[in-house]
Amino acid sequence: MRTSRALTEAGLIPAAAEAGIAAVEQRYAVAVTPAMQALIERADDPIGRQFLPDPAELATAPHERLDPIGDDAKSPLKGVVHRYADRALLKPLLVCPVYCRFCFRREHVGPDGGLLTEAELDAAYAWFAAHPAIREVILTGGDPLMLSPRRLAAIVARLSAIPHVETIRVHTRLPVADPDRLTEALAAALETDRAMWLVVHANHAREFTPAARAALRRVQARAIPVLGQSVLLRGVNDTPAALEALFRAMLAARVKPYYLHQLDPAPGTARFHVPVEQGRALLRALRGRVTGLAWPTYVLDIPGGFGKVPLGPDYLLEGGAVADPTGTPHALADPASAAPDTLPRR
Repeated sequence: MRTSRALTEAGLIPAAAEAGIAAVEQRYAVAVTPAMQALIERADDPIGRQFLPDPAELATAPHERLDPIGDDAKSPLKGVVHRYADRALLKPLLVCPVYCRFCFRREHVGPDGGLLTEAELDAAYAWFAAHPAIREVILTGGDPLMLSPRRLAAIVARLSAIPHVETIRVHTRLPVADPDRLTEALAAALETDRAMWLVVHANHAREFTPAARAALRRVQARAIPVLGQSVLLRGVNDTPAALEALFRAMLAARVKPYYLHQLDPAPGTARFHVPVEQGRALLRALRGRVTGLAWPTYVLDIPGGFGKVPLGPDYLLEGGAVADPTGTPHALADPASAAPDTLPRR
């Protein structure tokens, strides 16, 4: 479903809200797959909130930016973003199976996003080849798994032919948003002699349906490890119970939680904002409740293109003490941290 009328007819939004939603539709892309529609119980539930447009999206807060993480300033040529010394992004298309209402690239993605041309892809491959410091290429977009198996396999093959590219990472929503589209042929297109990683974006435990887990298994059966990334979102996963359920659902699907992102300040996303200190407290509440395998890195992309930094809770206290998961302080048994005059003398 891609229009306010379709959403109304499906009973996902009330008829009285259709005009306001239509105004949002004129600015930002809308798409809800059957897989996601089946999970929506009401418009403001944790699934509906992620995908159903809201008139609040047309209000831009003072701190919000058109390009919140500075992609444009770090783009040496079309489709390529180079923010870190040893890795770069390749955005072969700007089309997604669903359009998240909090997307930091929401000004660019949509059904008309199209594909990079063969000439533009060739220019990107040449740029990667000319920069031997690039050891990892991250396919993003848009959603790279919206490509046909033939196109995806061709991109993977060209990147794999660059000697210094050791790792290829693919970021996607497809396994949870449209799992039936992740066919055996599409999974096979990811095969390479390089280190291939799939990173699936999911924000709520309910997204890991039996169909989603089956789609992930088609990738995992090819010895491709899968990581999970999420965005901390108000009304979606901003409670300890919701985060615990999400990370446990990932592990049960053989997905290692990788990043929990602080919301990027894209226009019209204020309704999803969770304060950083609240995010840190949420993670602190999970310490000791979930295995370390279920522990992602809580990160902020510094607005303006200055890179990611971890925001996780601190356990090292002043005065040579450390806090346990309950917050109780204990002496730190670390002689190197002691004051110089308290160190044992030879």
